[in-house]
Amino acid sequence: MAGNRHQLLHRPLFSQFPLDQRNAASRISAYIYGNVLILAALIPVAPSAGNVGILVVLGTALSTFIAHTFAESVGRSVRQNPPQSPPQRWANLRDSLPILSSAVLPCAILAAAALGWLEPRTAQVLAEVVMLVRIGGIAFVIHRLQGRRPDRSTLAGAILLSCAATTIVAIKVILTH
Repeated sequence: MAGNRHQLLHRPLFSQFPLDQRNAASRISAYIYGNVLILAALIPVAPSAGNVGILVVLGTALSTFIAHTFAESVGRSVRQNPPQSPPQRWANLRDSLPILSSAVLPCAILAAAALGWLEPRTAQVLAEVVMLVRIGGIAFVIHRLQGRRPDRSTLAGAILLSCAATTIVAIKVILTH
């Protein structure tokens, strides 16, 4: 069992998966984009017992997903001739799904507040921290995609990604709220 686990964790990422680097890059881009915008939506929410921000997070995820897939579709129509087949369109849509998945964990945390299991403010801060950890954690995925083992530079990259995302979110919140 230990040998199988070691093989599973340390084999090249693309060896048995149909995901190529282009799709991986598209999904990582959508993942970061979704997480940054969900975090930006969470910060200005004033949590209370009656309003914990779940609808704001869901609305942000859904509207971002729709806008992103629309923009990607238009962009791909310029790059590709002949037009994409339906299976290609579905594959491209699948690459944008990380935007939607970005809302799952924060919504679950905010739902815990709505059910009274957490204080609303605690839930919001926890959801924000989770988003920063998700953003920073992508550094580990990138190292894995590159066939490298995590090391100190991976952790440093994760911290820098989280700081960059925090800066972007701060700019967005300041300029739009």
